Parts: sequence; structure tokens; C-alpha cells
Amino acid sequence: MYLIFDTETTGLPQNWKAPLTDFDNWPRLVQLAWQVHDLEGKLVDVKNYIIKPEGFDIPFNASKIHGISTERALQEGMPLLEVLEIFMQDIEKAKFVVGHNISFDNSIVGCEFLRKSIPNLLQSIPAIDTKNDATDFCKIPGGRGGKFKWPSLTELHEKLFESTFSQAHNASADVEATARCFLELLRLDVISYSKAGMSTEQFQAYKDKNPNPVELIGLDTQPYQPIKEIHQKPEETNEVELEKVKLQKSDSSFAHLHLHSQYSVLQATPKINHLVQKAVDENMPAVTLTDHSNMFGAFKFMDAVLNHPINKELNKGEQMKLKPILGCELNVCKNHQDKSVQDNGAQIPFLAKNKNGYHNLSKLSSLAYVNGFYYVPRVDKTLIAEYKEDLITLTGSLYGVIPNLILNVGEKQAEEEFKWWHDMFGDDFYVEIIKHGLEEEEHVNKVLIQFAKKYGVKIIASNNVYYLEKEDANAHDILLCVKDGEQQSTSIGKGRGFRFGFPNEEFYFKSSFQMQELFSELPEAIENIEELIAKIEPYSLKTEVLLPAFDIPESFTEKLKNKGKEKGEDLYLKHLTYKGAKLRYKEITQEIEDRIELELKTIAKSGYPGYFLIVQDFVAQARKMNVSVGPGRGSAAGSIVAYCTGITNVDPLKYDLLFERFLNPERVSLPDIDIDFDDEGRGRIIDWVVNKYGKDQVAQIITYGTMAARSAIRDTARVLDLPLHEADRVAKLVPDLTKLKKLFDTPIEELKKSLQGDQIANFKLLKELSEGDDLIAETINQARKLEGSVRNVGTHACGVIITPEPLIDLIPIATAKDSQLLVTQFDNGVVEKAGLLKMDFLGLKNLTIIKDCIKILKALHNIDLDIDTIPLDDKKTFEVFQRADTKGIFQFSSDGMRSHLKQLKPDKFDDLIAMNALFRPGPMEYIPNYIKRKQGKEEIEYDLPEMKEYLSNTYGITVYQEQVMLLSQKLANFSKGDADMLRKGMGKKIKSILDELKPKFYDGCKSNGFDESKIEKIWTDWEAFTSYAFNKSHSTCYALIAYQTAYLKAHYPAELMAAILTNHMKDIKGITPLMEECKRMGVKVLGPDVNESFYKFAVNKKGEIRFGLGAVKGVGKAAVEAIVDERKENGNYTSFDDFVKRIDLRAANKRTLESITLSGGFDLFTLLRSQYFEKTKELSYIEQMIKFGNKVQDTKSSNQVDMFGDTAEASLQAPIAPNTHPWSTMEMLSKEKEVVGIYISGHPLDDYKFEINNFCNAELSTLRNLIPILGKDLSISGVVTNVEHKETKNGKKYGVLYLEDYHDNFRFFIFGDDYINFKAFFNESWLLYVKGKVQKRLYNEDQLEFKVKDIQLLSELVDKDVRNIVLEVDINDITDDLIHKIETVTNKNGGKHSLIIQINNNQKKYALELLSRNRKLNIDKQFIQEIEKIREVGLKIT
Repeated sequence: MYLIFDTETTGLPQNWKAPLTDFDNWPRLVQLAWQVHDLEGKLVDVKNYIIKPEGFDIPFNASKIHGISTERALQEGMPLLEVLEIFMQDIEKAKFVVGHNISFDNSIVGCEFLRKSIPNLLQSIPAIDTKNDATDFCKIPGGRGGKFKWPSLTELHEKLFESTFSQAHNASADVEATARCFLELLRLDVISYSKAGMSTEQFQAYKDKNPNPVELIGLDTQPYQPIKEIHQKPEETNEVELEKVKLQKSDSSFAHLHLHSQYSVLQATPKINHLVQKAVDENMPAVTLTDHSNMFGAFKFMDAVLNHPINKELNKGEQMKLKPILGCELNVCKNHQDKSVQDNGAQIPFLAKNKNGYHNLSKLSSLAYVNGFYYVPRVDKTLIAEYKEDLITLTGSLYGVIPNLILNVGEKQAEEEFKWWHDMFGDDFYVEIIKHGLEEEEHVNKVLIQFAKKYGVKIIASNNVYYLEKEDANAHDILLCVKDGEQQSTSIGKGRGFRFGFPNEEFYFKSSFQMQELFSELPEAIENIEELIAKIEPYSLKTEVLLPAFDIPESFTEKLKNKGKEKGEDLYLKHLTYKGAKLRYKEITQEIEDRIELELKTIAKSGYPGYFLIVQDFVAQARKMNVSVGPGRGSAAGSIVAYCTGITNVDPLKYDLLFERFLNPERVSLPDIDIDFDDEGRGRIIDWVVNKYGKDQVAQIITYGTMAARSAIRDTARVLDLPLHEADRVAKLVPDLTKLKKLFDTPIEELKKSLQGDQIANFKLLKELSEGDDLIAETINQARKLEGSVRNVGTHACGVIITPEPLIDLIPIATAKDSQLLVTQFDNGVVEKAGLLKMDFLGLKNLTIIKDCIKILKALHNIDLDIDTIPLDDKKTFEVFQRADTKGIFQFSSDGMRSHLKQLKPDKFDDLIAMNALFRPGPMEYIPNYIKRKQGKEEIEYDLPEMKEYLSNTYGITVYQEQVMLLSQKLANFSKGDADMLRKGMGKKIKSILDELKPKFYDGCKSNGFDESKIEKIWTDWEAFTSYAFNKSHSTCYALIAYQTAYLKAHYPAELMAAILTNHMKDIKGITPLMEECKRMGVKVLGPDVNESFYKFAVNKKGEIRFGLGAVKGVGKAAVEAIVDERKENGNYTSFDDFVKRIDLRAANKRTLESITLSGGFDLFTLLRSQYFEKTKELSYIEQMIKFGNKVQDTKSSNQVDMFGDTAEASLQAPIAPNTHPWSTMEMLSKEKEVVGIYISGHPLDDYKFEINNFCNAELSTLRNLIPILGKDLSISGVVTNVEHKETKNGKKYGVLYLEDYHDNFRFFIFGDDYINFKAFFNESWLLYVKGKVQKRLYNEDQLEFKVKDIQLLSELVDKDVRNIVLEVDINDITDDLIHKIETVTNKNGGKHSLIIQINNNQKKYALELLSRNRKLNIDKQFIQEIEKIREVGLKIT
């Protein structure tokens, strides 16, 4: 017998894994229906019962699904015990129980048996589940792990019978459908007859009895008809009574108490300033922020309200016009530390009454992340009870715990929950009545109002706000789709095939009038808001910076008796400063002492000695741990205290660096000491700081990733299902680093000032597209609304917070996926204002490069180099700068900078400081003047003779902010503090500061007798220049790092380049130009070699760089360590079989050996690379050798000896490498590139550099964005990597040509006559020169294409036509020796091409071309190589 049954219940269990004895977890039985069938499928019995509720209600949502309300069940239901007894009779007859998702029904009925103290008979009977057994039959894609989804009963019925069935979610109807599906699955042998307990004979009899698809039995599946509701005819209401109802509308002010901002990440759209302004515009007395789980926006929200003009312009004693109410909507679960089951909890809004309430709410939010995060941040009632003080709580939305119980569990349970919250919060517990026009809300509101009246709890009117305006509903819906990775076209609903979305467009910021109208029948819900607002005490989150306590060593503390902590820090800092000064300076002069005392006094007055002590402490520790520390960064280098205590390594007196640029003695604010560490050691020093101060007192800083313009377009396009190529085309119309808001809100004439011509054209097209009525227009316009939305959170790259007490007591904190540390919920722009000490621990790759180079010097030459003591006037180092051989040198490697260095010919460190400061947008226009003045070709002029003292080092040009500060003191008698404020005001264009200081400057200059016209000119020049004038302290520090790098390049070129290459191992694009630089320098870069390579790039005894094995894809650090350690211990590897016998093959596996082979790491063993991969007996040579190596190592470990006394190892024969053809050069290089990312052994284009430089005007990467190059003729070169010959549907032939150059690859589609003309060039490994033009497609002008016009072989390009050979020489480089070199080369290269000597005057910007009438030249590789050896000569072809 088969017992097929189904249930309807009060809902779903909270925990599917809970035992059946957990009666609170498992829902109650509402309807039980079953059928009994015999082995032939014949119906034996059928039953259907509604259960009379005993001590529970049938919740609203459950009733909506199955149609059985509590009232109906009480009237028509049968007692549970009676139904179970009847059911048991059929259970005892059954051989199997059958159902669709039978485990759920088994659990429901089984739990009811146990509730009645009846043994659970179902657990001993085998179950057949049509859901599981039909999964592979239905083949519905999208299941977990790539499997098929479980079919619903409806989907299974449709699959089997090609028809749906009615009355789903009626137990009786579901049983009817399940029985039919089961019997049909059995007939089709989808459910095997053996699983169904049949013998072969019984199954044959079943099929004979049921030869055709099983038909519906046609039972009455609804013996219980719904109770007919008796609807009373509504009483007629006259107009007078209607008017009375209208008069009930409250006149009290309304304020929203449940609002979300964009910091409810991807769940709400309002920006905080817009939210606040909206409340002001609506004349509301308060505005609230209740973001989901977090308080990311708390500080900005409070600041925006408190500093809004409406509150700033109050008269004395006048109350705030707009009160900020800070809250948070927390997820409240059963146990926030239980991560064995997903329990996202209920969403409960909490509001802080005062500062103490804020701290309690902050702790709850923090603990939700730190201890409670499991899918979402969570708290529980235990935490709420602990931190409830000064908090107000609301019942919340439909996702709140009480509304959820009303809808999904039962009103009795909801009432119990209501009582808990009321008991816990008393008068600070409010019932939130929300009216979004939802049926569920109407039911919940009705019950909540009953509870409120019963227990004396006040109700408040609310609208759950997720967007500001009603018309923003669509943008908000798109945002939700972005969050869930859904398309908007997917229907909103629950379950498979549906997506989350809001049910209507009512979740916006409604006006006071709208809310008063909406709650006209509940005026008290509006009036009670005033009482709640009255409880709120405004407070600010701004506070003074809290410095961690510094532990002064005990050896010093005896001197501090009765002097207090602060005084102790002052004295200890002074002690360290003078101790360091004695080491830094041969003699402490009066100037040095005065500067130290001034700084110490200012630091003591500011209260920041502890800050300096903390920094010097971890900097000193870094040096002890062999972590490289930069010479300084930013304005901190202007402090002699920082210099003497080892924080910085640049003498501020030597370079005129100003302390007041760092710490203004008159307007003290927290200084900013940023420290550079080598990027490998940065993590170690942060770990040390965490260990010293405690994990609960050190945190990283959160960052909010927002949707940029292009991101907003692409995200919106995905949601709206705009084709990918269209989305990409539209996104690329937006200029880099430009906001859509700026583009669309700024007049075109203004945009032309900041955008280039092609960018303006792109914007015009973007705007035109946005004005259409198609999907592209909708995408652009919705993206405009979503631009700037917070999309994700991360951690600040370098910012670290250190606090004197646990962070959780100070601000809200969180956790992050990419950090082991705590993370602040406030971002970098807020943390210091919130009282936290922020320090930047920066990882600087160049420090690692220097450190690695010094290690190589020690290992290779036993040189102990102290980079901090190298001379700063080294001739060879300055020659590197003068020749502009600065590729790979920090801050000086760009083409533009190198061009200026060639002209400048720097010969002192001050020149490097100045160039570092000048080479940026703005000051760059002064570089030619600086060069001319240095070389005496332009007169040095000063507006006033008195300015010479501070401008002479920069040849009369104001380069640094410090110069403006010093001159303002000298010319206008400014104090140090005023000078710094002038720098700040001009640099940041702060009008209020400039308005205050300008008359002061004029008056000061006049009092010193300076001419007013000169004063006016100086002020005007400074205003124009200071906005981009540079910080000399910062420039000096980074110029020093550049000098140190150049020193290494001058004296140890191979070692430095090896270190630079190592630090670009993961940046393949960066390695290519560095390899080129090595080649130019004459430094060989050899491929990987298992006898020479280490993990990093290294230098051998010949001064050649050996490629690092760590740069080979598929070769891990453990494998390299195994290879190197064995080599160090037992010598070089003599052959491949020697290698596999010795190496740990667990660390160096098959993939490792294949990657090393492809990279050339085994080339020293004389085998061809192709031989390693040749298969014999279905195994490659590498695989055979791995087996051989493992056998050898096994016999070694067993110490076996054969009958002749030899070891077993000696008797093992290594496989012989199979003979095979070598790979072609192109194939070998391609495979090499697969594992290394670049060509090491060479590049196919290497022999054609000259042709590429002279005849090509673009690279393949240029073709990635065709819009900016529309209409341009391009010439490109590349190697053919693949070709395809194809036919269109119409039978027309065309080809696809795949080209690759040094940096990119591209495919060209060639059609029609072009294909016929160029088909001959479709050969892999050919090196081609391609000419073409970017134009609109012939049949689709909205799309662009690169139309190929001509293809030639690179090898035939130069000599194909008669050309001009142009030798370029700078006029300043012409010498007799140079002329002799040119004559020698040209005399032995006679040919057909004309010779032109072009003499350039770069300073005066002209060129003179001299044509040789009697000398013609040949162009071949030898001629090109010989000319390129003459450094002063450039070669080009025209």
C-alpha cells in the first residue's frame, strides 16, 4: 500500500534541522489530506480534514496561501487527536509513504504525534519523494553546484501531463496531483519499481493495468467550502459626519522617524544632504536616520543637520528648527553568536535619545558586526537588554519581529513578544503604524492598535522611506536588482524564478500634509510624534582627538615624580630629541637648539607629545625588525623634532623646511605624520602595533565604494537588459573622472573649459541619446539618479586608527572581508573629527626595491651598503639624471620628466627637489624658465631684492609653498601662524581667509616701504601660483628616494634592475618596458634556469639578471624553495633525471615542471622543450620522469640493497626522452608567454623596432576605444597569432586576422574584395604592417569600425620605396668627435636613400634640416644598430 499525503500548516520552521521535540520551532498542522493506493495504483481510501486550532492562531499569511482562517478552522475543523487516530489506521496498512517534499510533511505530522505523546509511526516507514526522484527527469537548470533545481509540484505535473492543476496549496488537491504524478513516474520507470517495493512481476502487472498516462481520479478536493462572510451593508454617512472625520486630521507637526540613506548599501537611494534638505523644505521639526544595521552615515548626518543654515542662524535661546534623531535598524535574532543556522532576524528600528543612547546604539551596531555577523550583522535580546539605556524602539515594518509574528506565526505569540518589548522599554516603546496601501499592513495595524490600547503603548505614524520622491521608485528598484544581481524584467515575488522588490511606489518621503491626510482617522499617531521628538536631546559627534597613552620606560620614570603623565611625555620627548640631535649633528648650534625648543614648546602646548612618541616608537621598532622606513612624507619632514627622533631622515634646516607648515603654532590642529614602509614589511609593523596596543584598540578605516558615472551606466544597463556592446558604447561616452551630474547640469560653454573637443562631442551624443524614448535613454537617465550611490565597502589602503581605550566605546565599528583588524564605520573624512588618531602606514614599493637591491649586493659582492649615508653629490648619480637614464627611478621615469632632465642637466640635489615639485599640471609651464635661468640663458629677476634670499635656490621662481610662507614673514611681518594660514587660504582658495589676510599683507608690506604696485603684483602672482605650489618637505623626501635609486642604478645597475623587475613580477605590462631598459643599458636578462634562478629576480656572477621562478605562472613559492634549498645543499642539477631524483615532487608537481619547461627553466639540459611534452605509452616525458623520480625517492627512503650489494636506486633506469620535432619559434614563444606573460627568449617584433618607430602611429590597444580616433588614419604592426577563413550565411567568404603586438591583441574582420586582396597575408607568425582608418560602419552608422586599407610585410617596408634618412642632433651636442662618428657610419653604408641631418634647438624650439646632395645611404640592420650606438643621434625615416 502507498500512503500519499500532504499538509497545510501555520507556516515554515525557523530551523529546518531542529529536532521534532522543539515544539516552538515546528509549525502547527492546519489541514491533513491523504490517499491510499494499492500496488496496481488503485485508489483504496481518501481522507481530508481541517484541524481545529488548540492554543494557536492560524497566521494571516498562511491563511492567504491555503484559505483556512482561524475562524473557519474553529467552526469546521476536527480535533487533532481524532484526525491523528484515523491517520494512524492507514499508516499501519502502508508499506511506503509518498509525497512531494515528503520530509516536510513527515516532520509536521511527526511533531504533532509527539505533541500528543503518540509515538511517531512515520519515522519507521520508507518514504518516496516525487520532488527528489523527478529532479533529473525535469532537468530544470539553476540548481546548486551546477545541478538541476528541484521541481515544484506544478512544474512536475506540467512536465508529465502538459497541464497545470488547480487548487495548489490545498492539501487535498495537492494529494490528488501528487498521487497522479507518483503513479505516472512509476509507470515511466523514473521511480524504479524496486524502490517502490515491487517485484518484476508486480511491476509488469502495474504496467498492464496502466498502459496509458494516469488520469485524474476526479475527487472532490474541497469538501470544506469557505465560510461565506456576512458583509453588512455599510451605513450611509451624511456629509456632516464626513466633515467631522476630516476635522479629526491632526494639526500637529509630522516628522519621519524611519528613513534610510544610501549607506543602507544598495537598499536605499537618498543622499544624506538631500534627506536633510527635504525635511527642511517640508518644514518638519526633526529628521531621522535609521540605516540598516550600520551607522556609516551617522557623523555626516548629525553634522549636516546641526550645521544646516536653518540651525546655524538661531537667536540666543531659540530652539533648534530641525532636530537630528540618530537611529539604526538592527537585525534582532534569537542568538547572535549562533552561526550554525541562518537566522537573519527581524528588523527593529532604534533611536538614540541622547549621547549616551548614541553610544549604546553604536555598541549594538558594532557587536552585530564583530560577534554577530552571519550573512548579515545581528544582535539578540540579551544584547538589547544590556544596552537599552536611553534608546527608543519602534515595532518596525512588516519585517519587524511583532508584525512578522502576527503575519506568519500567530497573534498570541505576537502579543507575548509585544509584552517583552513593552516591559523592556516602557514609555520608550512605540507602535509604528505604516500605511503603504498593503493588505498585510492593514491586518498588522489592526492587531497592533489592539495591543497598543490593551497595554497603554502610544502609536506613531510612519512611512518607511527608501527614496525621496515617488518618481525615484524605479531607480530604487534598479538599485535592488543591482544588489541581488537580478534583471528588472524578473517578476517580483518569493521563491524560484522571482526576485525581491518593493510591492508599490509608496516608500518615499511623504510631506506632512500627505501623512496627516493618510492618518486622519488616527490623529493621535501624528500627535505622539511631538512627544517622541521632545525626548531627543541634540548632541554633536565631534570631539577632540583622543591620543593613546605612551608607556614611558621605567628607567626614565624616576625623574618624573609628581610631574604627571602629560608633563612626563613632554620631558621624555625632549630627552629623545636631544639624544638624537647629538647623533644627527656634530655640534648643536644655537640655531639648532632654538629650533628644537620652539618645536618642543609648540608640541607641548598642542598636547601632542604623545603622538610624536608613538610614531617614533613604531618607526624605531620597524628599523629593529629590518623594515625599511622612508625618509619622510608630507610636511612632517619640516620638523627637527621628527628628524632628531628618527621619524624622518631629512634635515629641515639644511633644506629650509618649515615646522609651521606641519604644525601651526597659532592655530593648533592635529598634525599628520604619514610613514612610508617597504611594502613587504608594512604588514609586520602593523601587526606589532596591534600587539602593543591591543586588537580592540587598533582598526583600519572603512571606505565606501560609490557608483561612478560609467559604473552606474553599466550596472543599470545590466538590470534593464541593455545589450552589453550598447552599454559599453554608452559608458565610454562619459569622459574619464567626470560625473554625469556635472555633465548634465553644467552649461556647455563651461564644460568646454575643462573638456577636450572629442569629449565634448561624446557628451553631446550622450545627451542626445538620453533625450530619446528607448532603452538607452532610460538607462542613462536612471543611471543619473543612481550615480554616487554607495555600492560596497572596503578598507583604506593605509589608514590605521590607534585609541586609548577600546574602539567600541568610542565609535561604531565593523569587520571587513579583506582585513583581520577591526574597521571603523566612519570613513577617512570623518574619523579625526570624531576624535580618533589616524596614522597612515603606507607601503612604498620603491623602498622594497632599494632593500632588495641591497640584499643582492650583500649576497653577491658581500657589500654592506647603508643607503642613508651615501653622498648627495655623487657625480655618477647626477650623470644618470643628466642623461635621463631614469626609467625605473621613482618619480623620474616618465617620458615627459626625462625630456626635461636632458635639458636641465641637474648637478645638485636642489635641482631634483625642484623638478619633483614642478613636474605637475600647472607649474610645468615654469620648467623652461627654470632650465634657462639655471644655465644662465635667461636673466634671474626678483620683484623685490629682498626676495632673493628665499628664491635664489630656485632661480627667482616661486616653486614651493614654504617660499610663500617665508616671504610673507619677511615682506609683511606675518607671524609663522599667519604665514601658514596664507598658504592654506591660497592653496585651497578659501575666500574668507584671503579676505582677512590680504589687507594685513598690504599693510605689512607698506610699513616696510615697498611699492604698492609691486605688492599688488606679488599678491596676484601668489594667488595664481599657490593653488598648485608644492610642499617642499614632501618633494625633498621623495627626491631623496629618487636619488638613492639613481645612485644604485649608477653604481650597481644589474642589481637594481633585478630588484625593480622582482617588484613588478605581478605586473606583466610593467615588466616589458623594464626589460627594454635592461637591454638599452646593456644588462642581459636571462630566462628562468633551475641552476641559477631564485624566487625573485637575481644577478649572477657575470652581472646578468636571471629571471625569477616566482614570476612563472603555476610555480609556487614552496616549489621554488624546494628547488633552491636542494641546489644550495647538494649542488647544481646535472640533468633532468638528476633534477627529478633530488627534488621534492610533492612541492614541485606536474604543473610546476610543465611551467618551468615552457618558460625555458630546463633549457640547460639540452633537451628540446617539445620533448618534455611528447607522449609515449600515453604519458608525456614529464609524467614518466615524475613516476621515475617518485620511485627513486621511495627506494632511497627504504634503504634497499640488491643481491650484488648495490642500492636499489642504482638499478632503476630513467626513461629516455622521446625524439620529436622542435616547436616553431612562434609556437615556443607563445607557450613561453602563456606561463610568463611576456616573451623572454625574444619577441617576434624585436627585429623590427626601427620600422615600428618610424612607420607606425598607433598600437593595437588604441583600437579598444574607437570613438576618440574617428576619422583618423592609423598604421599598426603585429604578429599573426591566428587566422580564420569563413563564409557568411549568403555564401560570401571573409576572414578573421588575429594580431598581437608588445602590449595587446586584436582581431580584424576582412570582407569582400579586401579579403581577396589580403588573403595572402593570412599566415600564422607573419609580421605585418596594417594601415587603415576608423570610420562609421556602412550599414550601421551608430557603430564604428577600423577599416583595413593596406597590409604589407614588415620585412619589406623600409626598402620598398626611396625614403629620407633623418639623423637628429641637438645643437648643444655637436662636437668634432660626434661628426667623426656620423661620417664613419654613413661612409660605409652607401645606397639609394637620401640623408638629412636635422639640427634641433630644443630651448628656442626650432629645427634646421640639411640635405646631403652627394651621399645616399642603404638601410639595413647593421646601419641602424651602429647609429643607435651613438647616444646623441636620433634616427627616423620619412
